[in-house]
Amino acid sequence: MLATTMAAAALGPSAVRVSTQTEMKPTNELPNAYQSIEGYFKLPEGRTWGSTSAVEIDKDGKSIWVAERCQQNGCLDRASGQMSNLPTVLKFDSSGKLVKSFGEGMLIFAHGIFVDREGNVWVTDGQDNAPLPARGTGAGGGQRGEGGRGPAQGRTGPLPGSTKGHQVFKFSPDGKLLLTLGKPGGAADPDYFYQPNDVVVAPNGDIFVAEGHASAPGSNGRILKFDKTGKLIKTFGKFGSGQGEFDQPHALAMDSRGRLFVGDRNNNRIQIFDQNGTFITEWKQFSRPSGLFIDKNDNLYSADSESESVSQNHNGWKRGIRVGSAKDGTVKYFIPDPEARTRAADNFTGTSAAEGVAVDSQGNIYGAEVGPKRVMKYTKRSGT
Repeated sequence: MLATTMAAAALGPSAVRVSTQTEMKPTNELPNAYQSIEGYFKLPEGRTWGSTSAVEIDKDGKSIWVAERCQQNGCLDRASGQMSNLPTVLKFDSSGKLVKSFGEGMLIFAHGIFVDREGNVWVTDGQDNAPLPARGTGAGGGQRGEGGRGPAQGRTGPLPGSTKGHQVFKFSPDGKLLLTLGKPGGAADPDYFYQPNDVVVAPNGDIFVAEGHASAPGSNGRILKFDKTGKLIKTFGKFGSGQGEFDQPHALAMDSRGRLFVGDRNNNRIQIFDQNGTFITEWKQFSRPSGLFIDKNDNLYSADSESESVSQNHNGWKRGIRVGSAKDGTVKYFIPDPEARTRAADNFTGTSAAEGVAVDSQGNIYGAEVGPKRVMKYTKRSGT
């Protein structure tokens, strides 16, 4: 088994580093150098926010992209089978003004988003339009406030009635569809995705997709690597808790060295790989990662939207955004959940705090929230 110890380094008095990954002490008692701004983004009159876990920064470093779930927690009315006609992919300028929108009728359950070096926008769609009787209750039903449903478990084609969903879309900056990965409908089959969570594109154009949102034996949990044309190069990982195994690989990010960071959420860790899928190390000090972002200076931002509420195996950890280093694993700041609700206090079983996270060129943090249905902005406090 590869070692997971980290080399010593000179740290500030508040930073947290660990020398082992066993019995990790929660990184809750750290400074919060940020103040929150709610209601920063302006939607058109009559439209309200739905759930979102997808937020990203434009290649200009200041505009913000959000993929939103049509004022609800999904763009499909399952009772009628009708899709919402609202655009789901939204671009805001640095003042919070909506300047572009597209994606009407395309995305059932926008989950992850990434902007590549050319400014193209990649979005994952994590559900399908199968009628509920076809789906059944399944393991993983409900998916902790995110609307997920049970694993495909060996199905070699889409569920009956499933004609959309479980795909990854590449859009031009103006909203033109350029590339589609996966076939509509979703299944545990090489030709299909099932619950693609996130996507990231390497500088050379290779595409990485994290797949698997359910958490039960038989669930999928893997990373798929494609070339820039969409040809599958390889897959790695499987459902489990060992090195190179995943239980809800929920988020992806890449550092300046080209290392791939995987937010292995239900295993309460980040796993780090090279681009061939070779395991390098794992970090648990960034809590239970629902969202990851690495900026140009290799600052690492990890969003935990589940500890204290739905997680049964991460007691003592608090929800919020942890800020640290992708270079050495230092955790420097902790931004607590603005809601600050706990299971013990009010039997809270949903998600709150940021599930997706992004950071602009000025260091402002944006947190996309599923449960509260909003996007929060966080700015550095003066003097920090």
